Amino acid sequence: MALVFIGLGSNLGNGRANLQEAWRRLGAISGVQTLILSHAYQSAAVGMVSAQRFTNAAGVCETKIAAPELLAALLQTEVAMGRDRSQGLDRIIDLDILYYDDFVVQGPELSIPHPEISNRLFVLAPLAELAPDHKHPVTGLTSLQMQRRVLDQTVNQIPWE
Repeated sequence: MALVFIGLGSNLGNGRANLQEAWRRLGAISGVQTLILSHAYQSAAVGMVSAQRFTNAAGVCETKIAAPELLAALLQTEVAMGRDRSQGLDRIIDLDILYYDDFVVQGPELSIPHPEISNRLFVLAPLAELAPDHKHPVTGLTSLQMQRRVLDQTVNQIPWE
C-alpha cells in the first residue's frame, strides 16, 4: 500500500461540504483507504483571478492503485461532483496528488510531488497539520520547514461545523 497525500480545494458553493463529500467519495474508491483529513482552511485565490475565496484541506490515504490510475479516479470524482474544466477557473472541487510515497514523477499528465507544494501556504498549512515532519522527496524539507518559508501568505483555519 502506498501512502498518499491529497490536496482538496473548492471555491464554489459550500466549500467545507464539497471537501467532505469529495473525501467521502475518495474513500469509496476500491483500493483506497482514507485515513485522516485536515481541518479546512480559507484563503484568497492564488494564481488566478476570482472573487471567491477557496476552502482547502489535505488528506492522507493508503492505496493499492498506481499513481496514474489514482489521478484518473480523482479526475472522475471531480467530474462526478460537477467540475467542468472548460468553464473557467472557479471550481466546485479540485483534487491533487501532493505526494505518492516518496515517488518522483515528472510528466505532462502527472507530476509528483505536486510542483507547487513549496509555494502555497494553503497546501502547506494542512500538510503541516497532518505531517509536520514529512520530507519532500526532492528538496528534503519538511512540511513545517516549507510552511515557515511562506508564512507571509494568509490562510485561516475554519471549523467543519
